[in-house]
Amino acid sequence: MTRILGDWPTNSRISALIAYVPRRGESPELKSLVTTADKKTERAFLVGVELKSQPKWELQDSLEELGSLATTAGAEIIGNGSQRLEKPFPATLIGTGKADEFAEFCREHKADTVIFDDELSPAQSRNLEKVFECKVLDRTSLILDIFAQRARTREGKLQIELAQLQHLLPRLTRFWTHLSRQKGGIGMRGDGETQLESDRRRVQERIHRISTDLKSVQRQRATQRDGRRRTLWPTASLVGYTNAGKSTLFNALTGAEVLQEDKLFATLDPTTRRLRLPTNQNVLLSDTVGFIRKLPHSLVDSFKATLEEVVQSDLLLHVVDVSHPQAEEQISVVNQVLDELGAGDKPTLMVFNKSDRLEDGEFAGRLAESHPDAVRVSALRRTGFEELMRELGTRLRPIREFLDLEIPHEDAGAIARLHEIGEVVAIDYEGAATSIRARIPPHFVSEFARYIEEQAEGS
Repeated sequence: MTRILGDWPTNSRISALIAYVPRRGESPELKSLVTTADKKTERAFLVGVELKSQPKWELQDSLEELGSLATTAGAEIIGNGSQRLEKPFPATLIGTGKADEFAEFCREHKADTVIFDDELSPAQSRNLEKVFECKVLDRTSLILDIFAQRARTREGKLQIELAQLQHLLPRLTRFWTHLSRQKGGIGMRGDGETQLESDRRRVQERIHRISTDLKSVQRQRATQRDGRRRTLWPTASLVGYTNAGKSTLFNALTGAEVLQEDKLFATLDPTTRRLRLPTNQNVLLSDTVGFIRKLPHSLVDSFKATLEEVVQSDLLLHVVDVSHPQAEEQISVVNQVLDELGAGDKPTLMVFNKSDRLEDGEFAGRLAESHPDAVRVSALRRTGFEELMRELGTRLRPIREFLDLEIPHEDAGAIARLHEIGEVVAIDYEGAATSIRARIPPHFVSEFARYIEEQAEGS
């Protein structure tokens, strides 16, 4: 938890570490899922709200995802429960009767933490902690905690701390209910309120300082991008729902060693590597953080410095776990976040990953029908890469001069240079000189001007 008193930690954290291994096909109503996890881990209970306006599967899928988030963070689940409502209750999100029922279950099973699938207001958090008599978290707090664990770079840590502090600021009051407060107006405030105001000021000052630091990071990233643009290499970014296999695909394509795990948010800090296409073309490929439903808006805002790589890319590779039963819904969530970032209209290549797991031909056919230009791959088994690379070469093909050149046999360096920077379409070593037909980027044409025989037609 982010400390309120004392020195500010470099990597602040709000919630405790908790975990859950999701199980499909079980009733969303109260049920026991007691496991044999280590006794030292926190025992957590999950709570969801099913609105009558939404389909029943949506809540179950969201609760399973909440469990996966908890698994990523690390401990034991003792059960989960839900309530079907017309609309959430303002004071406690769920009804007081249902809250008392869940609280009794939590006391019987010695729960340490209760996690709500929806974001709780500060007042709801305070009211629910009184009912449950234990720590109450929401999905946002859990996501922030996982991000705090995953951040490795200074930039990532700053972005996480900013999001945590913005989430914490309106909730500071709950941390000072143990201090004395005198009722009354001016001159009658107690120690608790004095400390609360002091802490609010500390948080606001820290938010301002981090925001200033992140602006510096944005300037550095802009300078780096300008440097990369001077190479005139096109840029592409991997985007997609968390755990879709982006990092596995990134490593397989570029030979990088980005962390790849079967966990949500295995990648947090962005990585950029050079990818060489079969057309002898260089592309700068970036791996980015995965998106998720109910992604806190403050987190999107905090990560804009990182996600500018997405906004500035020439092409987005939208990686989809095609084996996931809610793949279409996940595509919709990613598109929604891209719209928030201002990248919704970017040229996008759909990449259907984990196709080796696919058994339902009808489901695959439905996806293929809605995305006819998608490329099917398996990042783990490295299948479908030829088609992917071919499609990348087509979509990112820059303007090139199509030239016929005559290069003396003894000028091997010029021939090697041509292979390095251009796409050699045909080559003939017969005769007094080497005859080569190649596509060359316009800014390199002058380098080979003395060898040009004639400019070919076509592109």
